[in-house]
Order: sequence, then C-alpha cells, then structure tokens
Amino acid sequence: MIRRLVFAALVLASLVLLTVYLREDDEGALHAAQRLGLAVLSPFQVAGERVARPFQDAYGYVSDLVDAKERSAELERQVQELSQQVIQNQTASQENERLRAILQFVEGPRFPDDFRGITARVIAQPANPFNQEILVAAGSDDGVTVDAPVINEDGLVGLVTKVSPDASMITLLTDQSIAVSAVDLLTYARGVVRASPSAGSGLVLDRVQKEQVVEEGDTIITAGWQSGEISSLYPRGIPIGKVTSVGQQDIDLYKRIQVTPFVDFDSLSEVIVLVKR
Repeated sequence: MIRRLVFAALVLASLVLLTVYLREDDEGALHAAQRLGLAVLSPFQVAGERVARPFQDAYGYVSDLVDAKERSAELERQVQELSQQVIQNQTASQENERLRAILQFVEGPRFPDDFRGITARVIAQPANPFNQEILVAAGSDDGVTVDAPVINEDGLVGLVTKVSPDASMITLLTDQSIAVSAVDLLTYARGVVRASPSAGSGLVLDRVQKEQVVEEGDTIITAGWQSGEISSLYPRGIPIGKVTSVGQQDIDLYKRIQVTPFVDFDSLSEVIVLVKR
C-alpha cells in the first residue's frame, strides 16, 4: 500500500512539474534548474566521449584491417591463379614452337596413317638364340617388300630382310644386326634401340646424351625421320618398349638404358607387315 502511495505521489509530482515547466517562460525556476544540471553534467559527458573515442577508433581500425586482409587474400588468390594460367599458356606455346621446329626436320611417314598392314602367319621360329629370324607365310605376291617394318598388336617386331613369292624372312628386333632410331615419348630424348650385348637381357637404348632426360617407366617409340626424299625404315610412333633402368658413369659418353620390349618374341604366331600406301 505504501509503495503504491509513493508511486502515485511521484507520478502526480511529475505531472505537476511537467505542467509548470511547459507553462513557465525560459527564465522560470525549472528552466534555470535544467540549465544548471546540463552545466554540471557537461564536463562528465565530454570526458566520457574523450575516454570512449580511442576505443571507438581502435574498433574501427581493427574492423578496417580485417576487411583489408580479406580483400588482400582474395586478390592474392586471383593473382596466383592468373600466374599459373600464364605459365601454362607460355609452356604450351613454347612446346608447340619446339615441336614445329622438330617436325620440320624429322617428320616422316607416320604409323599407322601412312601404311596398310599385311597379316602373316608365323611358320618357322628362330632355330637358336643366335639366329633371331622367323619365317612368315606371306611374300611378294601379297605385297610384302624387303625392309618393310613388322609389328604385332603389342609393338615393333622387326624388319623384312628376305622375300620370296609366298614367304618372307623377318629379322627380329632382338637380333644384333637390327638398330632402330627411337625417342622417349615423354621427354623426347633420342637414341638408338638395339639388342642388348648380353644374351637374354632385352634391349638397350643407346646413344642417348648425358644431358638428355630418360626415366624408368618411360615409353620408347620409333622416332621416324625424313630428310628430303630419304626417310627411316621405321615410321614414327610404333611402340618399342618400356625403360626399366637408367644409369651413367663419368667415363661414359652416353647413358646406360635398359628397355623391356612390349613384344613377347617367344610366342609370336602372327605378325603384320607394314607397307606404304
């Protein structure tokens, strides 16, 4: 009850003061009291603003700094993406120019576009490890010619060395007399593939300069070349084998590269003789 009476009295007093304040002129007692209160509180208000301003400025600085860092990170990401794209474009352009320069000199007949295939059944296998020749049931009557390259579904088999009307002799890639101009499909390192001097050791990629790059697992294909009207016996692009080891010594002029052929020469049943179109 007392609280209600006090509350009612305060409300009534407020109404009375408000009514008097509105009715009196600017020189009245209530207006004078208001001016006095403002004068007393003004220094505290100014001091409060001065105290708060550094904190407000610091907040604004931090907020702007965070926004600036976010924008900087986004711009840096965009710059990196653009830089990578530029490098890729430059690399592609340089590669195209290099390939054009190479092809102007070495580009010859390509496999299989410039050739047709004559399928021939193998009718005689090598007589001994030192005689790497097979006989096939296709000859000049079928269109086979001497020095025609021979392949199967796996890769390069060898070269036609003798021809009769109904049969042909093929010297295998594993014979010491055969040498094939070859290139690393990945690094474009060039050399000559021949049979390894060690029996049963597969093939070697010889004549590869030390500064050229060849790595294990690289695929070796026929290089193919042409100079005027003269071209290599083997067209470019026939798979030969995969690099299994690479080594070199200071005293060596060339790298020592072992190549495992794709063709299984011990299980040949059919071959394809390539004849120029």
